[in-house]
Amino acid sequence: MGKTVAQKIFDTHTVDRPAPGVRVLSLDRVFCHEITTPIAINDLVAIGKDRVFDPDKIKAVIDHVTPAKDSKTAEQGKTMREWAARHGIRDFFDIGRNGVCHAIFPEKGFVRPGFTVIMGDSHTCTHGAFGAFAAGVGTTDLEVGILKGVCTMRDPETIKVTLTGKLRPGVFAKDVILTVIKMLTVNGATDKVIEFAGPAVADMGMDARMTLCNMAIEAGGTCGICYPDMVTVDYLWPFIQDEFPDKQSALAAYSKFLPDDDAEYAGEYTLDVSTVEPVATVGYKPDQVKTVRELEGTPVNQIYIGSCTNGRLEDLRIAAGILKGHKISPKVRAIVSPATPKIYREALAEGLIDIFMDAGFCVTNPTCGACLGMSNGVLASGESCASTTNRNFNGRMGKGGMVHLMSPATAAATALAGVITNSPLFVK
Repeated sequence: MGKTVAQKIFDTHTVDRPAPGVRVLSLDRVFCHEITTPIAINDLVAIGKDRVFDPDKIKAVIDHVTPAKDSKTAEQGKTMREWAARHGIRDFFDIGRNGVCHAIFPEKGFVRPGFTVIMGDSHTCTHGAFGAFAAGVGTTDLEVGILKGVCTMRDPETIKVTLTGKLRPGVFAKDVILTVIKMLTVNGATDKVIEFAGPAVADMGMDARMTLCNMAIEAGGTCGICYPDMVTVDYLWPFIQDEFPDKQSALAAYSKFLPDDDAEYAGEYTLDVSTVEPVATVGYKPDQVKTVRELEGTPVNQIYIGSCTNGRLEDLRIAAGILKGHKISPKVRAIVSPATPKIYREALAEGLIDIFMDAGFCVTNPTCGACLGMSNGVLASGESCASTTNRNFNGRMGKGGMVHLMSPATAAATALAGVITNSPLFVK
């Protein structure tokens, strides 16, 4: 019987099988941020096990509230930086060098095809875009990962989602993944891996693939995975060029993680992306999705462009192209947060930041703050936000607030109109 990507990765990382259907996996990376990791650090200190399995395989960042907004978040940051210094964790990205975790870690080349990655963050599944198994975990699993470099997982079942066809102008990866989530429902991939396959995925760059995988968790998935190909190799080449004689050799090495033709799946779905049009969420679940045409004219109070889903340079370019030469509606306020300092610098060099500011956007430093209602864009009760983030749970961006998830193109067009509307890029 053939194997899926996840099964092949598990086979190469299994160090123990403590029970039927359960494996202990060695970890290639343990990612950490200041909201969930301090709890694990303090627990390890309390039980006399303040150690790390390998400081070079642990990558840490302060990103959810940065700079600190109050004494509590200042303490969380202090715990992280003292821990990183104590254990010689070189890849610790403190304030001024920090970015949104699921943007800055790939940007630094920390993920490779076939890797195993955990983090105390549900959107760790983003890194599956590189052909890795990457999962969000709870505090206990994070502690074990930090201390021993292993994590216990159930044997993975996989759902295969094949994306065919060509995207229409004005339709983006965000529209595709929201459409997929509507198709699967929020429980449709619970405790399963989602493999994204097909020619439409092959046509996507790494930024778009990361958007797909980032939101696998919103369908209940443990991880989203794209197949490693030359697009992957090209992205990683600055970081791996000393490991391989050429790009073809790298591709050959990574191709061993591709699924077998006779791999068995828990479910298989196909979506022709040429049928997809711009969409947005309604209500408080990510599978409550409607076309932007159906939502045309829905008022909003705030627009937010950023996050680990859509705060990359490609996203900013798309939004800025729509905003250039225009002003946002006086009925709304708008915020943009480039996901990393590198993205911020590149956006600045290209004149994108000027475009956002000329349009009336507030430009903030890289942070997760607004996405989960912690800082830099929290909603008041009864307000709504057109957002490029990944989660629209009740109160997600602020108690009593409503979040409409959408692409950067739709968010930019909505900022100009003051109501939800399709961007001029979309041709019906």
